[in-house]
Amino acid sequence: MELLQLQYFIAVARLEHMTEAAQSLHVTQSSLSKTIQRLEEDLGVALFDRTGRKLRLNEYGSRFLQRAERALFELQQGKQEIRDLSGQEPDTLELAVTTASTLPGILREFRKKLPAIHFHVQMLSMQEMVTLLRRGEVDFCLASPPPVEGDDIGCQIVYNDPIFVAVPAGHRLANRKCLSLIELKDEWFVGVKKGYGTRDLVDSVCQSAGFTPHYVYEGDEPARLIALVEAEIGLAFIPGTAKSPQDKILLIPIEDDGLVRQIALLWHSGRYIPQAGLVFREVVVDYFGAISPTGDIII
Repeated sequence: MELLQLQYFIAVARLEHMTEAAQSLHVTQSSLSKTIQRLEEDLGVALFDRTGRKLRLNEYGSRFLQRAERALFELQQGKQEIRDLSGQEPDTLELAVTTASTLPGILREFRKKLPAIHFHVQMLSMQEMVTLLRRGEVDFCLASPPPVEGDDIGCQIVYNDPIFVAVPAGHRLANRKCLSLIELKDEWFVGVKKGYGTRDLVDSVCQSAGFTPHYVYEGDEPARLIALVEAEIGLAFIPGTAKSPQDKILLIPIEDDGLVRQIALLWHSGRYIPQAGLVFREVVVDYFGAISPTGDIII
């Protein structure tokens, strides 16, 4: 059994589509198909159910996928540990975020310490983040998470971020010092899609208050919400850290309890963390400690 066979199998198993897997691997479909066939011959069983041109991972394939992913994960960790011990810094840190408003400040502080490191950043839902963490494809996540099942995900809460309602300057509520949620039951809102921590938290707290927010816009980019509020498309629930002095909106405090998101740093607890990763984690903790009203880090 060859390492290449495992890599090809994992790609096909995740996509359940030979053409898409071949494109992602930058190989021909015929080469990929032959490699999978040789792997199945080595194992003595078919790993996929084939109906015409459709592929479906069967029970054998599902069980073997878990082992193959674990094997590649351990090999990747070994490679990273050797690079670290030999003094070779990683070229790139892989990050995923649901909360991007604080990222520029964090990266600025990190680059003061390690300016040669590049970043690859993805904006993902919480479920997508956990999947990539468990596969070893992401180094750290900065998120506003619900509790994550399993002890393989490390989680450090670094900041409690109050959520406000954002209104344009000319709105009828713009002169209010604070609001209760029930006063907003007839308003239209702009927000991110379900699956993002802040959206799920807001919906839950609003439902407890007796209503479900009416969304006129739902998207994947939290940073766009402020511009939509300025354009008077709808109101938005905005965390305090997302507000910029240049924004032409007003953030009004909410009287109701519960509208505070916890910002957390997540990582795979079984993954080897290189020195650059340890520096990044330290920078994140120090950054939020500096902006915390009490100066304390939340553990």
